[in-house]
Amino acid sequence: MNMKWKNPFKALTKFELVLWLSSIVIVSLSFLLSPSGDLLTLTASLIGVTALIFVAKGMVIGQVLTVVFAVFYGTISFFFGYYGEMITYLCMTSPIAVFSVISWLRHPYEESSEVEVNTLKRWRIFLMLILAAIVTAAFYFILGFLGNANLLISTLSVTTSFLASFLTLLRSPYYALAYGANDIVLMILWTLATIVNISYLPMIICFAMFFANDLYGFLNWQKMKTLQNS
Repeated sequence: MNMKWKNPFKALTKFELVLWLSSIVIVSLSFLLSPSGDLLTLTASLIGVTALIFVAKGMVIGQVLTVVFAVFYGTISFFFGYYGEMITYLCMTSPIAVFSVISWLRHPYEESSEVEVNTLKRWRIFLMLILAAIVTAAFYFILGFLGNANLLISTLSVTTSFLASFLTLLRSPYYALAYGANDIVLMILWTLATIVNISYLPMIICFAMFFANDLYGFLNWQKMKTLQNS
């Protein structure tokens, strides 16, 4: 647990700074120009895109921010009636992110602030798939009982979110692909909400920026893995 704690923004490359700042500007403008002007949702989104750029760097501060984002987003989802998202982020994503903080602190790459990239073993992949199936089945019935809007898509969101969180805990580059899949599901989910109320449009833009950051995260983690194994 000897990760060095420095100003995390100094660790970002020029490209990463541009990606982060572009995400911040685009997300902020989408909310400021929205009829609702929901500051809570804007705050959550800004925390989210900031968390993603540091997770993409393999820095534990990204996981700390993920915990904060999960609490904000879970609260917002409750008010929007997406109970699946609320339960997922408050009861699954947030706790797993806490364990990820511990795991990442315990596995730094040498003496740097970068986490050690892990290679998944077959038994862990099998365990993950079994747990994902159980989580999916359980949430399908729970959300159906709660009368959750867009049940099938909401359940798929739970599944992809679980896979992403689990892979992040295991320090696998494939966490980013799972989060990318989750971003796509959430864009569909919020598109359905936007059809009913145009004020939800910023959420689509928000997760589109999340998707861009997650794609970069996958590419950067592959680069990290190559350098660490060289």
